[in-house]
Amino acid sequence: MSRYMQITVTVRPYYQPDLAAAFPRLARHLGFLNPDIAQANPSLFDLAGQVDKLLYSYDGTPLREILLRHHKTIRQLHQDIEVNIADWNLAAADRLLYRLEDIFDRLESELDSVPL
Repeated sequence: MSRYMQITVTVRPYYQPDLAAAFPRLARHLGFLNPDIAQANPSLFDLAGQVDKLLYSYDGTPLREILLRHHKTIRQLHQDIEVNIADWNLAAADRLLYRLEDIFDRLESELDSVPL
């Protein structure tokens, strides 16, 4: 790394137009207790990194129960993505991001049957 510059790799959201449009049920459930989360338009990767905090914050809600079912996989994928980014193995990180999206698609589907 240079003394005055550094290269960074970030995971940014790329929803059209935002989280609420791509994952409306998830955004609605997140916004129920904390409207700032959905309005901040976090990436799924960012949400995965906050899964423990979300489980605590949403205790007693249907969202928590659904997150809990996927908790271990979400945490592991987040950690694996971080490792691959740190190792500059971006193709592997990208494949893992697709798997993370699949988990959130499943989560969104499970939220379909849950009243708010």
